[in-house]
Amino acid sequence: MSATGIETRPGAAARTGTRDRLTALARAELTLLGRNKTTLFMALLMPLIMAFALHRAVAEMPLEKNGLSVGTALLPGTIGFVLIFAVYGTVTGALVTRREELVLKRLRCGELTDREILAGTALPTVLIGLAQCVLLVVCGGLALKVDLPRAPHLLLLGVLLGMVIVVAMAAASTAITKSAEAASLTTLPFVFVSMAGSGMVAPLGIFPDRVAAVLELLPLSPVMGLVRDGWLGEGDLTDTLKRLVIALAWAGLAVFAVRRWFRWEPRH
Repeated sequence: MSATGIETRPGAAARTGTRDRLTALARAELTLLGRNKTTLFMALLMPLIMAFALHRAVAEMPLEKNGLSVGTALLPGTIGFVLIFAVYGTVTGALVTRREELVLKRLRCGELTDREILAGTALPTVLIGLAQCVLLVVCGGLALKVDLPRAPHLLLLGVLLGMVIVVAMAAASTAITKSAEAASLTTLPFVFVSMAGSGMVAPLGIFPDRVAAVLELLPLSPVMGLVRDGWLGEGDLTDTLKRLVIALAWAGLAVFAVRRWFRWEPRH
């Protein structure tokens, strides 16, 4: 009971404190993001540039055999580009920069928990990425004459799982990234593997069955499968559950890597 006679709940107060701390950290991170023109370019324009550059290549693929059009092949792929360029690359660079500037170390000396620090740093980028995905669904569909997603719950599930995976992967990638400049190199393997083998550029259905079965195990392959099924309204429960298991397994591995190898201050 407080002095004013109003009963306070510790749990509610803790949640309010967490929300306030996350909001403050996310606002500061958003301000820093707005000052970095290069990062803003990569986050906002790179996915669209990649989609435009690959339009002709996608149009020449045997899409009709797999029940796809240029739009239904390219739009899910562009959402994938948002995940790897706008979110994964940006969060990796932000965490490395804050670590090298000793910001993370100072934040740990305050009230923020480790999870709040990581979540607050990634939150603005994640929100920008989600906004881009919404615009792609609406405006991209109009531009490419594609209907709205027929199973939006699957598309939403795929995007949310993708955000979890790429943020966790970004935090894990900082363990092998010594500087902000090096982030552009250390993130390339995940970016290239995802673009080439996760169905962003070429849908897995055009590959031989044995090759496709292997590519389905890549981190973002289940995400792209859910997004594309959401757009087309296809996919059965077995396929959805299989993709959920693969995606959650990769998210779990990335979280384990963060717990094991994430560094809060520069290497000496």
